[in-house]
Amino acid sequence: MSELDTFIEAWKDNDTKTRQAFVELVEHLKAMSDTTLDFNARPGVTYSLRPRHTAQNKRPLFGMVDVIDDDPNERWLSCCFYNEMITDPDDAGDMVPEGLLGEDAHCFDLYEYDSDDIAYIKARLTEAHNNAPE
Repeated sequence: MSELDTFIEAWKDNDTKTRQAFVELVEHLKAMSDTTLDFNARPGVTYSLRPRHTAQNKRPLFGMVDVIDDDPNERWLSCCFYNEMITDPDDAGDMVPEGLLGEDAHCFDLYEYDSDDIAYIKARLTEAHNNAPE
């Protein structure tokens, strides 16, 4: 079992269903062609999933899906992308200067499960994946 799978298995979801949201985003990323996933666990801080397109040369990832772990009983998600890799037609995200590995980012925070928000973030992941090859 991978470190990512072990983390998901051990995570006990609550009423916010952020675990369910994370699992759906992970499955979406796993279904993408030419994509590798790097999982970086920093308990008490974040659990970070970093997808990378195999045709990327300049950057180590095309997005980041973080589980914010400052309170393990109330985890929430932050999904960030390089500004130029995605659009935000619903203006749902926040601009974060130098927010993704020192580059300007566009981030979407999710504090509870919402199927529309998950679909929107999945669309951003797909868009970033399609724009990642260099």
